[in-house]
Amino acid sequence: MQEFTHSIRPIIDPAKKKVYIETYGCQMNVNDSEVILSILQKVGYCLTENIDEADLILANTCSIRDNAEQRIWGRIEQFRLQKKRRSGVIIGIVGCMAERLKDKLLDGHQVDLVAGPDSYRSLPGLLEAITPQKPQIDVLLSHEETYADISPVRMDKNGISAFISIMRGCNNVCSYCVVPYTRGAERSRDPHTIVAEARELYEHGYKEVTLLGQNVDSYYWKDPDLAGNDVNFALLLEMVAQISPSLRVRFSTSHPKDISDEVIYTMARYENICKHIHLPVQSGSDVMLEKMRRKYTREWYLERVKKIRSVIPDCGLTTDVIAGFCGETIQDHHDTLSLMEEVVFDSAFMFAYSERPGTLASRKYADDIPYEEKTSRLNEIIALQGRMSLKSNERDLGKVFEVLVEGPSKKNPEELCGRASSNKMCVFPSRGEKPGDYTKVRVNSVTSATLICENLGK
Repeated sequence: MQEFTHSIRPIIDPAKKKVYIETYGCQMNVNDSEVILSILQKVGYCLTENIDEADLILANTCSIRDNAEQRIWGRIEQFRLQKKRRSGVIIGIVGCMAERLKDKLLDGHQVDLVAGPDSYRSLPGLLEAITPQKPQIDVLLSHEETYADISPVRMDKNGISAFISIMRGCNNVCSYCVVPYTRGAERSRDPHTIVAEARELYEHGYKEVTLLGQNVDSYYWKDPDLAGNDVNFALLLEMVAQISPSLRVRFSTSHPKDISDEVIYTMARYENICKHIHLPVQSGSDVMLEKMRRKYTREWYLERVKKIRSVIPDCGLTTDVIAGFCGETIQDHHDTLSLMEEVVFDSAFMFAYSERPGTLASRKYADDIPYEEKTSRLNEIIALQGRMSLKSNERDLGKVFEVLVEGPSKKNPEELCGRASSNKMCVFPSRGEKPGDYTKVRVNSVTSATLICENLGK
């Protein structure tokens, strides 16, 4: 999943205690922060964007890569300055880093509170129990917790798009990945609560929902109220899409070993299910894929891409790529480059391998590719993807797309921007549209990142 830092829009009540939340990592963490805020509001907290007035400072953290953790250690030092300036300030680390580094975070009272991803219901009690000499911790992982009954406080700035978590945890245990150890085993959420949440968002004016999971394709719920007694991801997609044809439905992330023909045909059948699949390949080398425990081959991956494009010709395809995994040879690297050239991804999240303590790879394989070589290979991958992104976008010249308006373009506030169903960003002149409106655009020119369009109106 895409990584970013996210701040939530504040709702200020001067009579209440104030919580400041910084969110790191993927969309799952953004949704978790909204769950946390819902829990805290019920015990008298309100949100602030001003750290200087916060009674409670929380960092919702990511442990996927080392640089993400290093950024958060730096922020903890900044948070501790607040404690020096103002007595009574509480510092808490929640999320994946809390789960992985619980003892280190508490050493020397670095923070007052440590709570893992399955412990957010316990936050009110933990906060009550904190004293200067007694920090609090709860990092127990659960086999049942999905927060299905908690309505997240939607604090996004546009009120157009929202994330809905449909499952938590992961059972795949890829050798490089820390997620199964920080988020626990996979468990799916009751589909009726998912549909109810999506319907509520639509009724409050939202135009787009993104269904989230570490591997959405393995979603499964056994339901005695349904004739077939089970709900898989294809059926869940259909249930959400049927709320309204004007509610766009996206999802992330798909696993190449699990994405089924049924999901692909369901996407094709419903116009409001966006034609975009994020399908992380990680490597184009069968040797590396086996060592990564990805449970598919290069041939399998390319067959899935072929199937997607045969059923949904204009489907957007994005991916993740790791450079310099343990034992990666030059040939393995070239296999990745050749796969990227064959598929022509719209875009990619590309990273040099970062060993994560506790993973299978850290126990079994030597992290033996020098940093300089990892960087060199990553730069090659980035440069190639830039060319592939441009090639992909050039295929859209002259095409007409329906776009959901997000707001002013970052580079030119006189223009608007929004995403096509394929998830490609379009920039176009305003004809008076507001965020949340739909409009049709024609692609006149492109860059590697953007489709530059004329606005045809509704």
